[in-house]
Amino acid sequence: MAEKILLEIVTPERKVLSETVDIVMAPGELGEFGVLPGHIPFLCKLKVGELRYRVGAASRHIAVMGGYAEVLNNQVTILAAAAEAEIEIDVIRARAARERAERRIAEARDKLEFTRAQAALQRAIARLRVAERQ
Repeated sequence: MAEKILLEIVTPERKVLSETVDIVMAPGELGEFGVLPGHIPFLCKLKVGELRYRVGAASRHIAVMGGYAEVLNNQVTILAAAAEAEIEIDVIRARAARERAERRIAEARDKLEFTRAQAALQRAIARLRVAERQ
């Protein structure tokens, strides 16, 4: 039997996923990275984006809202502020959030408002990308 990776995704509220997978692709702060069985240990910061993983021929997607990834002994542990699988995402709500964020960016009066609106836009876009994979 081929080697596998245990992928665990945890948020402050819940364990989102604990599954044995073939490959993990995650949005690292310095760029996307992939993990296969036997990968060297490392720890990195995640940015808001789409985490992908494969089990056999099936690809699955989860929106992660930043956090950290640890790779150690054929296990990838994701500690995220929030994470949502494609089936959990309310597309109508995510579209409304994107529109609100875009309006807030256009109307921002200072750098703090702009930065917060930009972060909200990134979260909404990540959710929509993952939801569109269904």
